[in-house]
Amino acid sequence: MGTPLRSEPTSGAARAFELRAARAESLAAEPSADAEPLRFAAGLLRAQSGAAASLAAQRLSGGLAQDFAAMLEPARTVLHFVGTSGPASIAAVARARAAEGEGTASERLLVFWSGDRTSAEDYLSRAMLRPYVETLRALGRTPERARARGRCPFCGGAPGVARRQAAESQGSVRSLLCALCGLEWEIGRIRCPSCSEDDPKRLPSFTSERHPIVRIEACETCGRYVKSIDTTLDGRIVPEVDDLLSLAMDLWAREEGFERIEPGLAGS
Repeated sequence: MGTPLRSEPTSGAARAFELRAARAESLAAEPSADAEPLRFAAGLLRAQSGAAASLAAQRLSGGLAQDFAAMLEPARTVLHFVGTSGPASIAAVARARAAEGEGTASERLLVFWSGDRTSAEDYLSRAMLRPYVETLRALGRTPERARARGRCPFCGGAPGVARRQAAESQGSVRSLLCALCGLEWEIGRIRCPSCSEDDPKRLPSFTSERHPIVRIEACETCGRYVKSIDTTLDGRIVPEVDDLLSLAMDLWAREEGFERIEPGLAGS
């Protein structure tokens, strides 16, 4: 008997996760890449793809409390992957959360949903919830969640990374990509996504010769930054995934006293 064929994801959200995973695997195979975070990201994205495929068959309302029974088990498959394959510090927290009962699991996710933030718990809650929220977006069902200024207009999530690209009529365009639902929306080229500061003197940017398409866009007012990636010259780039090629720039930014608005796929 031959090797069984892996079935293709049936939902738009599941397919989007698969495409990101394929990009991560492709980059991990390049000799110059740090393969470990890319391989982890590929596995995480495939786990999220499976969760999204399961959720696509559910009747989701957009209210997390009402949808919790439908989304918990798919979300736990993501948590299991992180617990077995994630970076040591995150994996330990994931294993502890996997042992918790349904009531505690629900409470933790609802805390994140309400906008309260607690270090490593944020990354795990986001990873668990992303298949659910991205499935809602694919279905056109708006989540019942507050949307602060500078956050995703669909789900209220924080931007994980920014994209820069040339536009014939505007010179260049900058957009933000939501780390929770994947939506992309435009933002002014001179504006902090976190606090809306628009004084160019307080918005320094930093580059590296090693990563010429990547830029740290920081804010001296709130002390936060977003990493932006220029996708003009290479249509294969997936900003959320290609972000992992320049983790050294995140380390430098932290040493300089800046905090990333939202961690990337590998949790940093």
